[in-house]
Amino acid sequence: MALAVETFRFLLRIFAQDLLTDFSLFYSVLYVSMSDRSVFDVLQGLTSQDNSIGMIVQILWLAFFVLYMLYGQRLQVKIMLKEIEGSLYRLKIIRDRGREIAISTVKKMSKENNDPTERVDRILEHVYIPPVSLDPSGIIKRLEHLIDVRDFRFKDEVKLMVPNADETQINNLTNMLEAALALNQIYKIVRHFYLVGKKTSSFYIILQLQMILPQIMKESQAFASALTAFKAGQPIGDGIGPLIAARLMHRKKEYEITKDTVVSEVSIDGRTAYVLKAKGPGGNVGKPGEAIRRLLEEKEGKISRIIVIDAAQKLEGERPGEVVEGTGVAIGGPGVDKYKVEEVATKYKIPLNAILIKEGIEDVVSTMRKEIANSVDEVIKRINRIIHETTKEGDQIIIAGIGNTIGIAQ
Repeated sequence: MALAVETFRFLLRIFAQDLLTDFSLFYSVLYVSMSDRSVFDVLQGLTSQDNSIGMIVQILWLAFFVLYMLYGQRLQVKIMLKEIEGSLYRLKIIRDRGREIAISTVKKMSKENNDPTERVDRILEHVYIPPVSLDPSGIIKRLEHLIDVRDFRFKDEVKLMVPNADETQINNLTNMLEAALALNQIYKIVRHFYLVGKKTSSFYIILQLQMILPQIMKESQAFASALTAFKAGQPIGDGIGPLIAARLMHRKKEYEITKDTVVSEVSIDGRTAYVLKAKGPGGNVGKPGEAIRRLLEEKEGKISRIIVIDAAQKLEGERPGEVVEGTGVAIGGPGVDKYKVEEVATKYKIPLNAILIKEGIEDVVSTMRKEIANSVDEVIKRINRIIHETTKEGDQIIIAGIGNTIGIAQ
């Protein structure tokens, strides 16, 4: 150790003595070398000179290389953990804020003095267990049953906390609690992988978490915005499908064809259109798959075309509210309603058209943007064109507006 210290002092002394005389040589060699050679060639040129600068550069380069090989990944892990820790702290703030909004809203709507904190916390820790898929036979029915049970459970909890709430308020509160639950789950999952990576110092666990963290933060901000929209009962981006259906159904008689789903008979260009959407204005997505199946069974399959309208994930570079067309069933979610429509449409050989309104993840569950709302007229024009070009007078068609109908009445 003493020998190393003395050697280092000797090198420093030599460097101080020769600094002024060698600086001009160092600058000229570096300038010439950088003009037509790489940095490695420059360093090689310096080390080839029999002088103190070349020796020091070589020692420093070697020391840096050894330190990087031994501790480079550890240093990188520390930096990545620090970045994740900051994001995790922001997620915790968002999660706690969502919980506070849910509790305060329930207290405000309830006329009783009971503290809903315990019930809200229990809902936020609710776990959904999907059906077994080892034997796929009948999985759709089992999945639908579990989704219905979960939905009933949430609404029953809201009714117990706010006994005087009407159906619209119950639906809005249920949606708000689901958004708060999503924030809680996101925070706990990120925290889990952060702690596992920190405990094991696993570079690859931390690296994967860091790579998807920007997308996670964007989704969390979207759910945070959703809490405000659900609290105020404002339409959200996902409600563009029901909004278009409501425009077509305006001042038309409607009836509830299945649970939380209404339908109206509308005349369009000499055709009879059965327009359906979720029952509003409470936060609700209804059962569009079951509604379309029942309509087809009632009409014995005598439907010329099915047009499904829904929001779709936009790609980077695409503008919000852009309208595109496609073929198939544009229904998101777990797949129960999509399966039902595909099954019955295949049975009766009915063509399927999809009209999609592009939205970012931050637009879907937050208050509807002006650009998205302005797409209604364009979508109606496309519906009229599709009907005129692909059907004839006297035909019957189905138009389904898919999405959450919060803040959108019939």
